[in-house]
Amino acid sequence: MSDSETIVPGSETPPRRRNPWPLTFFLVAVVFPVTLAVVIYRLDTFDPAPFPVHELEGPTATAAARNGNLLRGSEFVGVGVLVAPEDLAYDSKSGVIYTGCADGWVKRVSLNESAADSVVENWVNTGGRPLGIVYGHNNQVLVADTEKGLLSINEYGVVELLTDEAEGLKFNLTDGVDVAEDGMIYFTDASYKYKLKDFIWDILEGKPHGRLLSYDPATKQTKVLVRDLYFANGVAVSPDQASVIFCETVLKRCRKYHIKGEKKGSVDRFIDYLPGMPDNIRYDGEGHFWIALASEETKSWALALRYPFIRKILALVERYVGRPHMEKNGGVFAVDLEGKPVSYYHDPALFLISTGVKIGNHLYCGSIIYPYIIRLNLQDYPAQAATTTTT
Repeated sequence: MSDSETIVPGSETPPRRRNPWPLTFFLVAVVFPVTLAVVIYRLDTFDPAPFPVHELEGPTATAAARNGNLLRGSEFVGVGVLVAPEDLAYDSKSGVIYTGCADGWVKRVSLNESAADSVVENWVNTGGRPLGIVYGHNNQVLVADTEKGLLSINEYGVVELLTDEAEGLKFNLTDGVDVAEDGMIYFTDASYKYKLKDFIWDILEGKPHGRLLSYDPATKQTKVLVRDLYFANGVAVSPDQASVIFCETVLKRCRKYHIKGEKKGSVDRFIDYLPGMPDNIRYDGEGHFWIALASEETKSWALALRYPFIRKILALVERYVGRPHMEKNGGVFAVDLEGKPVSYYHDPALFLISTGVKIGNHLYCGSIIYPYIIRLNLQDYPAQAATTTTT
């Protein structure tokens, strides 16, 4: 080495020091949250059960006539004074709709040609949350109140509790109701375990806590007709008074319970593989049942229903963060007396539609979120057969 190449002490390039921040960021932003999530998942006692997947998978029911833009042309009845009108009952004599709202009021809606001119009246406050509602034979209104039980309200507004338990189990989510011509009342308890505010936990748990029941006003006896239902919901007595159609929301189907004849006490299929999750079902007096669909089965819901571990993750998100919005494309599906599809009214922007009632030329829709009733003129905006083009 020559003198010109002599290295002066201290002039060497110091070794590069590694920046610790990327590793720290990775540990804080990735490893720690993942580890915490795994620990929470393992320690949480919520234990979802498998759904009967074989009953979920099949060809989706399709209707030849469709209106996929229900909101186009719709009017809103009772804007701002109807707080989540869940179900609708029509008294044809007075031209009044009765509906139960989230503020506890059963309200009367006097219909007019213009939706904006319809008059809404606070009638009776149950002190609970009225859901299913039907106009009875003696000018009384029957209410499935999720907090109180099965109620009867006479024409003077006097509330009577008919029943709130069966077989030693209190109703926790009294839901749908209808009445037969002989006065027998048929109703559902969607879940004997969870209340309305926690309904999502019943679905996520994946266990059948629902029941179809009857109440006999003559004997004041309550009977459990069908047990172990997956979120039992809407109820409709068939026009021949031989059966009761009831909805199972989670399994996307409606079934038929026979109340007369050789098959009395047995259950048959009515319609399976609906294009969404059914809520209430109503008969229109013209040969059709109208089934409200809260939401279509989105890809995220399909995965959740099939895999318990995904439902547990959703439950943890619900508990600690808040469940993400997973519903869309709600509407109403019409079928004939045999359960065969007839028409389908829906809209991508709608969700949590809870009832559909055909009155005259209009379809009226209730929900558990919107502050009004949705009304659509079926003559002006009908469901139409899909057109095909050839090349």
